[in-house]
Amino acid sequence: METIAVVGAGTMGAGIAQVAAQAGLEVLLHDSLPEAWPRARAAILRGLERDLAQGRLTPGQPEAILARIHPAARLEDLATAGLAIEAAPEKRELKRELFRQLDRMLAPDAILASNTSSISITELGAATGRPQQCIGMHFMNPVPVMALVEVIRGLATSDATTETVRELARRMGKTPVEVRDFPGFVSNRVLMPLINEAIFCVYEGVATPEAVDEVMRLGMNHPMGPLRLADLIGLDVCLDIIEVLHQGLGEDKYRPCPLLRQMVAAGRLGRKTGQGFYSYERKK
Repeated sequence: METIAVVGAGTMGAGIAQVAAQAGLEVLLHDSLPEAWPRARAAILRGLERDLAQGRLTPGQPEAILARIHPAARLEDLATAGLAIEAAPEKRELKRELFRQLDRMLAPDAILASNTSSISITELGAATGRPQQCIGMHFMNPVPVMALVEVIRGLATSDATTETVRELARRMGKTPVEVRDFPGFVSNRVLMPLINEAIFCVYEGVATPEAVDEVMRLGMNHPMGPLRLADLIGLDVCLDIIEVLHQGLGEDKYRPCPLLRQMVAAGRLGRKTGQGFYSYERKK
């Protein structure tokens, strides 16, 4: 497999495209928004230039890597890909519809992977005629830096599909870890209740965001506190994932904090909007 598709050119999709191209793969990058490609290209180029400045790449490599990423205006333009990684927003029906469309457009032996952080792979696979070739490939943010890829098998996912995806993750320089298809998998089933509880601490007046993060950073040796991490992930994304956990597992301990709902409703989503639990100076 030498050509893959990435559907969604946001932060995660751009990062996946970058690491795939750095691994020597040709990447077809699609997004429904015309302005997404220039933004993704600029973000990828910034990352590659940073790697060049820090000696992780040699002169000429950034241009060669970027040349392997090709914008694809239509889903139909992805037909030659041997594997498609869906990296759309964390909305169940949106992902199901993308899987249905990709199933019609890609070759019968192509694999459909989702970068979902919480939604059932079995459910996504059931929207296609190839559930044995549907799998979760959950990268961590920022993709070029983080080593983990959660590999999630749906109920029908075949051994051959799983091994192909594990090998692809290793080729991209990642460490694949196989987990079962439960809401939130492992990473977000553990992380999101931590973030949600940290938000409850602020909501109930236990401590300020800064104090909560300092306790977790200095006392628990976290590289950054849970609230600063939530701002990095995006508070809207956190809410979507916690909603999936609450609905899928049905336990009150996964109930989203009202303050999280309020901040998302206000458009305070974290770094991407310039305001979350912390303020971020927007680059002009």
